[in-house]
Amino acid sequence: MIKIILQKNINVYTFVLLKDVKTITIKPMKKLYFSALILFSFGVTPLSAQRVLWQKDIKSSTQDFLSQLTTTIDRQFLVTGSSLNKLPNNKENKTSGYDYHLVKLNQQGETLWQKSFGGYGHDFLSAAISTMDGGFFIAGNSFSEKGGDKKENNFGGSDLWLIKISEEGTEEWQKSIGTTNDDEVAAVIQSSDQGFFIASSTSIDDGFGGNDVWITKLDKKGDIKSNILLGGNGLDLVQSIIPTKDGGCLVGIYSRSSSIWEGDSQNATSNLKTQINSSENKETLYFEKIEKTEKNNGEGDYWIVKLSAEGTVLWQKNYGGREDDKIKQMALTANGYIIAGESRSPNGYNKKAATERGTDIWIIAIDDEGRELWQKSYNIGERDALMSLNTIWDSKGKQVKSFLLGGYSQSDHGISQNDETFWLLNIDSNGEEIWRKHIKGESKKTLERLSSAEFNSDGSYVLAGTSAKEVGNENWKILKIGGEELEKLIEKENLKVYPNPVADYCYVEIGFDFNEVQIQLYDMSGRLLKSIITKNPVTKINTQDLIQGVYLISIKTQNKISSTKIIKI
Repeated sequence: MIKIILQKNINVYTFVLLKDVKTITIKPMKKLYFSALILFSFGVTPLSAQRVLWQKDIKSSTQDFLSQLTTTIDRQFLVTGSSLNKLPNNKENKTSGYDYHLVKLNQQGETLWQKSFGGYGHDFLSAAISTMDGGFFIAGNSFSEKGGDKKENNFGGSDLWLIKISEEGTEEWQKSIGTTNDDEVAAVIQSSDQGFFIASSTSIDDGFGGNDVWITKLDKKGDIKSNILLGGNGLDLVQSIIPTKDGGCLVGIYSRSSSIWEGDSQNATSNLKTQINSSENKETLYFEKIEKTEKNNGEGDYWIVKLSAEGTVLWQKNYGGREDDKIKQMALTANGYIIAGESRSPNGYNKKAATERGTDIWIIAIDDEGRELWQKSYNIGERDALMSLNTIWDSKGKQVKSFLLGGYSQSDHGISQNDETFWLLNIDSNGEEIWRKHIKGESKKTLERLSSAEFNSDGSYVLAGTSAKEVGNENWKILKIGGEELEKLIEKENLKVYPNPVADYCYVEIGFDFNEVQIQLYDMSGRLLKSIITKNPVTKINTQDLIQGVYLISIKTQNKISSTKIIKI
């Protein structure tokens, strides 16, 4: 068994693999990139009827950091992180230091392509999303000046480096944005107008104090539309951002601050003029400063801010008990939002669900205006950590059936039966528990570092992390798991096409098991326009060449035939 100990001050991260024991201690280069590492047993035994659908190991000869796994609309996967080495497409030695590292996998876990983007300094990729056009938007923190793949200079220490790429991984555009201080990307989303919201942390000199939250809105071409600075008199760290039905976004912030003006609302909003680098020609842009209007209840609280499609603040709410409460995940519901995180607080202030022991999972349901609907607390182990939150919809996408939470637990004293194994918690639309399960390892000592966990629309769960035989030689490991409990959460239709009406493309989803399917596209006169044979349950169909009108999509397998109409707009 190999045992790697990553040591940073008093924080210790442990990684255990294989059968011969060796202990190595290293110093993490940057706290930000190691704080997201957790412990997880990758080797799995049944979660009831759990089965491993496939496992993918992406090998490396140098030090790699895996930041995120992103699922595409057609159930393919983009694995993203940062690598120190030169990738196969980087043989010209055009970059140095850490580069953005991307690997795309198909539905079966097979590698489709591998890409890198980097300058002559260190570039750390921290966020990625699948875009509506089938491509990707990636964002991270760059210390590189112009050179290599980077087309603009940095303005401060660490700037935001944003890149839009195609479905095949080809760069479409990029942008560098930054203040004179260090700026770090936390999360990105795409809005309904195909633009982007980027949520970052910044310590700008003329900010509120401590660390503030910077939300910038870009249009689909990468032009800046707005800049919002959110903060109070202390530390504020953005943890999550999700798109909303009105084209705006909801921002979840771990806050240890209160209003600077102590309720003086006339000073809560002001303009901050600062120069940021948004192009090769530096131009002066503006932050709109929005101060936190409510007092913190404890050491750390949930601070939730709703932004419009234009990037203006519509409302803000603060939730917390008298100790430490850290928001981690948010999700859209039929009539509002569900907010989830980790809590050490007992009852008190606006926390009504008591913590049983250690750290529990605390969930709040709110409506579209931020008003509380209900709240619940769940205890799994001594120290519970939340990694994923999913809303389970009915087949029409109108009603919420339940919510699925995923995370891990650790013991403060000794090793418990389910210590440091991944758990799943299913609750109904009112927060009542339906079931909970653990994904156990082959033994309590078989541990690896988990970075990302995703529940998929086919009723499977994908876990992504790193494994290594020695420090500086990390491999990326991706594991796709299926099981009866997970699959029953998804209501499947025999044939589903989305979006419909269609524009340039659509996706054909088949909800039953098959070995091979023929997909055919007809016009209303019965003329065959396209024919595709595939083994994939979700297939992308190009409809750019179709004229406006109604068309028929038909599927045929060995045992079933089905069809549906689509409208081309």
